Amino acid sequence: MKHQRSTALLTDKYELTMLMASLADGTAHRQCTFEVFARRLPGERRYGVVAGTARVLRAIEDFVFTEDQVAGMDFLDERTKQFLLNYRFSGQVDGYIEGELYFPYSPILTIRGTFAECVILETVILSIMNADSAIASAAARMVTAADGRPIIEMGSRRTHEYAAVAASRAAYLAGFDATSNLEAAHRYGIPASGTAAHAWTLAHVNPDGTPNEEAAFRAQVDTLGTDTILLVDTYDITKGVETAVAVAGTELGGVRIDSGDLGVLTRQVRRQLDSLGARDTKIVVSSDLDEFTIAGLRGDPVDVFGVGTSVVTGSGVPTAGMVYKIVEVDGNPVAKRSRNKKSVGGGKRGLRVHRSTGTAVEEIVRPFDAPQPDTGRYTARELTVPLMRDGRIVDGLPDLHQSREHLAQQLVSLPWEGLALSRDEPVLATRFVGFDN
Repeated sequence: MKHQRSTALLTDKYELTMLMASLADGTAHRQCTFEVFARRLPGERRYGVVAGTARVLRAIEDFVFTEDQVAGMDFLDERTKQFLLNYRFSGQVDGYIEGELYFPYSPILTIRGTFAECVILETVILSIMNADSAIASAAARMVTAADGRPIIEMGSRRTHEYAAVAASRAAYLAGFDATSNLEAAHRYGIPASGTAAHAWTLAHVNPDGTPNEEAAFRAQVDTLGTDTILLVDTYDITKGVETAVAVAGTELGGVRIDSGDLGVLTRQVRRQLDSLGARDTKIVVSSDLDEFTIAGLRGDPVDVFGVGTSVVTGSGVPTAGMVYKIVEVDGNPVAKRSRNKKSVGGGKRGLRVHRSTGTAVEEIVRPFDAPQPDTGRYTARELTVPLMRDGRIVDGLPDLHQSREHLAQQLVSLPWEGLALSRDEPVLATRFVGFDN
């Protein structure tokens, strides 16, 4: 089968120079275990969200070198080039499904195979997991802050064009309800949302050059119907709302506010809409929202939030800080001892412990092949599941929509303080059981 896509160059040069050296000294053929984990949660957050797993598995399947790619690698010897031309990952991947929560030192992914076939996957795996998990973790906090009200992801213009697609996916996984990005909607089945920008209103002027907001609204309603959302803050919001209802009637779907003091304005607009008889017309707000501004608007009459910059880039999305470390060689645990960068050797699997009420208590990490430890009166749920076998993705893994539901359930299982937006320790401790090192 000819591959239509290659992810093989989504890597760093030193992955391939290590490969060349390992082929020269025989290290290439040693059976190794690599692990993806985070030493700490970003921004002193209380939990992290695993996202990007499905994209990682697809990237591993597509990690295939073409002749053109290899021909340009003058820094490699012929043996290494031939290895790359024949490369197909044939190992095993286990780990946490998308939509699972993670904490410091959770064994999020475990990759087993030869040193050569595993080591060159580091960069592509981390680039996906770090980006997607960071966005999903930030988006989940926003969903909590919105307290049941819908959120639309609309950050495409604030990041790389394909990063925007991945960001839409991660935000939807975390509980966002729709995206403005049509590629994400097409590729992942995410509901699409969007009507008009300020440019539409500004494009409508009278012959003398004066604004004609009414003409813009009328054309939009004539084309899209009365359930459309009209952007009312291009000029004067009070006049904009008045014109919107005059054009669309009291069945107008919604109005959007994209500037100003949103708390004050939404209360003002709600009173005005109600006085005009448009009691069912929704108020949509945007304008540099993040989890803190959303939480600040919780008591105001906002029906829908539109979030862009803070969910796809910027301070709202600190890196997940995941690393990819070798933890076992030929069955022997190996561990890094560097200050502030210590790791625990050996392959691992995770276990979440719950009270009878369903509330999570702690996370237990044990050796990969060890039996499940006794958790006494608490129930235990395995977190580590097979993801790839012999280089092929395991059948029956949850799809994006199922992972979204899974995350919603896991957030409910956290102790109430875990959903706080303030900085603090991880809400669940990670406890290692059965390790000597």
